[in-house]
Amino acid sequence: MSGEDRACGLRRHHARRAIYEAKEQAPQQTGWILRQMAHLYRIEEELRTSQAGPQMRAAVRANQSRPIHERLHRLLTKLKLGNRYLPQSLMGKAIDYILGLWPLLGVYLENGRVEIDNNLVENAIRPTAIGKKNWLFIGEADAGERGAILYTIIENCRRRGIDPYAYLRDVLTRLPTMTNWQIKDVTPAAWAKSQRPPLRKAA
Repeated sequence: MSGEDRACGLRRHHARRAIYEAKEQAPQQTGWILRQMAHLYRIEEELRTSQAGPQMRAAVRANQSRPIHERLHRLLTKLKLGNRYLPQSLMGKAIDYILGLWPLLGVYLENGRVEIDNNLVENAIRPTAIGKKNWLFIGEADAGERGAILYTIIENCRRRGIDPYAYLRDVLTRLPTMTNWQIKDVTPAAWAKSQRPPLRKAA
């Protein structure tokens, strides 16, 4: 996920929170908006459960998510033009905030590889975020870059169901005798594939 995609996901969280905070001022409108947002997330959960690929996700989003997205935009625009809520009210601020972000909130509809939000990224980096204050004064300036590389490798192992210790022990043992051209063969993805038992040929 690119930096722009992460920013879009973070802003979606802010948009939901803005609407939620205005629910006492406009319970009917905010309730409807939050239900539509919940529908969008339910579609994403079904896609994730079925392990749909980028093309399938794009197709389902075009068929199911985009109409909901467009309904939300029509309502928010109508509320904005109707001047029903003062600009400085919670609902007025929420409407302005979401409409200002609208092109970014629809990015995931255009690309099946993009997530609806950045929850997966946030969950992945949470252990690092929790520990970073404890590690702040450990090592030198270059230690940050090396640490980021190690965290990336370990998280890639976890996502593929690989034991990070087994992976690092094997790869670090082999690295001294490998050439640069062979490095691609020991990435977590390649390593996981090489550990699978070969399929037996039919007799």
